[in-house]
Amino acid sequence: MAHTHKASRASSELDFESVVDRYYRSLYRFALSLARAEAEACDLVQQTFYVWANKGHQLQEASKVKTWLFTTLYREFLKARRRESRFPHEELSQVEDELPAVPASAVADLDAAAVLQALTRLDESQRAPIALFYLEDHSYREIAEILELPLGTVQSRIARGKAQLHRILQDRVSPRSSRAKV
Repeated sequence: MAHTHKASRASSELDFESVVDRYYRSLYRFALSLARAEAEACDLVQQTFYVWANKGHQLQEASKVKTWLFTTLYREFLKARRRESRFPHEELSQVEDELPAVPASAVADLDAAAVLQALTRLDESQRAPIALFYLEDHSYREIAEILELPLGTVQSRIARGKAQLHRILQDRVSPRSSRAKV
């Protein structure tokens, strides 16, 4: 029957759409924390869903979709970085100077955007684990699986990343508050 074939095709498209609807925002946030540029983050998410459209049917357990998507996005990011290292872009080295400063009066009101900007200044090895842990609520074990790292490495990178993030946020505030007192 044509109606049954059409219904099954629609349900498979709905499955893809439901995966996109469910995970797009969290994948985009993760991509943005890694790439530090909206256009690149969009490209990474789009590429991740392209890979899902072509290979997602191979996944045996539906419960692994989230981990699979985040792992795929991270691998795409690493591929892009390897390509970029062969053809470096000056914009990446200039981003740090272009980040807006947070005035001392705004420290108590740090919003997500300020924290995300500080996150982009973390060492690259710490940025992904911190983003997965705090932005996406992944467990250490899930992060280890996504990044293909030993659990102990994930734990130490998160600990070092938290300390570095704290210093970055403090540095953005301290010079301004000391100048204001002088």
